[in-house]
Amino acid sequence: MQTIDLSELGLREVNKMLHAQAADTNQTSWTIENAKGSHAIACGLDAPIEVTVKGSTGYYCGGMNQQATIRIDGSAGPGTGENIMSGSIIIEGDASQYLGATGHGGLIVVKGNASSRCGISMKGVNIVVQGNIGHMSAFMGQSGNLVVCGDAGDALGDSCYEARFFVRGSVKSLGADCEKKEMRPEHIEILQGLLDEAGIDANPSDFTRYGSARTLYNFDVDNAGAY
Repeated sequence: MQTIDLSELGLREVNKMLHAQAADTNQTSWTIENAKGSHAIACGLDAPIEVTVKGSTGYYCGGMNQQATIRIDGSAGPGTGENIMSGSIIIEGDASQYLGATGHGGLIVVKGNASSRCGISMKGVNIVVQGNIGHMSAFMGQSGNLVVCGDAGDALGDSCYEARFFVRGSVKSLGADCEKKEMRPEHIEILQGLLDEAGIDANPSDFTRYGSARTLYNFDVDNAGAY
């Protein structure tokens, strides 16, 4: 295991070391100490390495991640996992706003709660939140899955496309063109797989599925007030 003290080396040098790891590296396990809320930790990684960040992080930790597994032993600031392509990010605490924004793939797990705009404009990422999520989550969600083991705030899935939302608790309100959907066997299978991957013990049958009503795909003057 490689241990890095962020307070000694500085962010630029730490990220440079992580970026230097190739796909066949034998330095696969890294620990970053003294994070102290620093921004942009472990951004742009593209190797199958494991990075553990000790402490809470600031903006955009794990942004643009590919292949790497990033674990945050604390809470995470805004934009964590922004534009994630693959790999995984596990947050032991809470996550701030726009978690996983525009994410194209991979998995993000939050052991606590997530704030507003969780999964905004998601494009294939899977996000599993053990607690609650805030308002405007999955706004313009295009594809992927958002799993919420607690409650969801206002305007869930506003203007969504084909992303799927599974909520075990209550939903304060649904956004424009988002509706309750039938929970078919294939959705139970998808949800069970995500819960297993996230290490969360929950019954898929306790969840409700939401998704696009498909009325806003093309402009219609009769729906003008909903845009």
